Amino acid sequence: MDFDFLQAAWLLLLPLAVLPLLRRRRDTLSFAAVGWLPADPWGRAAGLLWRGFACGAICAAVIGLAGPGRSGTQVLRTGKGAEVLILMDRSSSMDANLMQRDVKSGGQINASRPTKNQVVRELLADFVERRPDDRFALMTFSTSAMLVAPFTQDHATVLAGLKATAIGRGLPDTLMGPALLAAIGQFEHRRYTGSRIVIVVSDGGAQLDDEQRRRIAAGLARQRIGLYWIYIRSGPNSPDLTRPVAGTLDSEEEAALHAFFKTLATPYHLFQTDDPQALASAIAEIDRQQNYPLSDLQQVPRLDYSPGCFLAALLCCLGLLACRALQLDDWRTA
Repeated sequence: MDFDFLQAAWLLLLPLAVLPLLRRRRDTLSFAAVGWLPADPWGRAAGLLWRGFACGAICAAVIGLAGPGRSGTQVLRTGKGAEVLILMDRSSSMDANLMQRDVKSGGQINASRPTKNQVVRELLADFVERRPDDRFALMTFSTSAMLVAPFTQDHATVLAGLKATAIGRGLPDTLMGPALLAAIGQFEHRRYTGSRIVIVVSDGGAQLDDEQRRRIAAGLARQRIGLYWIYIRSGPNSPDLTRPVAGTLDSEEEAALHAFFKTLATPYHLFQTDDPQALASAIAEIDRQQNYPLSDLQQVPRLDYSPGCFLAALLCCLGLLACRALQLDDWRTA
């Protein structure tokens, strides 16, 4: 914490505080024989008190005008949670129904089902609201990654970003490799304060080249980031990644991505979902798992001491008025 003044130039007026210490001729009372005057300790004390009030009023007012305070104050905040970056697929396929075809009804399009984006948006908003101690960041991706909200504890900002994903339609591509690298980059130069995770919410995968795999694996390990992939199946023909042998690095995109994630040195969890209930269960499980101790140094607003100085000046002025009421101006009025 650093004590400072917002307008230190006002301090040049502080020498004015010595003016009440100077004697004024009009304060002198004429008396024929000073030796006849009785001792007056109370009067001397009142005079000193009057001068003290006057000096204090000037000093307090000048210091208050200078704007004293403490800036750069930090407090240690502790809780349970994690640093969570939500990496949300915003490709056009996320605008489709969560299950485009209802197998039980003979393959008919079920228009009553909500879109994937709508379900994900609502469940993630509820997830954010339930975790007051977490620091969230939000990023969307399709052909490229876009940072919607950097790491913050202002959850209203993240919720507004989630709400904004309902606007418009996404592009057709799902380039997850660059998006993951951009997500890892958000953790760079941040002090490690507790659990770190990236939650990827997507209905598709991607074929990553060797360089991308190396950089992603190295970045996750260097920043100690856990990875959660909420894989939303588009229909019964979508790859089933829960099979014992789901694929290799050369398989189709979803299976290849899952096979790569399983080779990571950092924790990786797959949640395969087919309907809103499964998606809600996946997010609830993440909520249950990520409750580790989390601490952070938070910057607090500048402490302004000006009101206290002005209050002190006011009290000194009231003291001056009291002294003035008791002051003897003329022997004839005594």
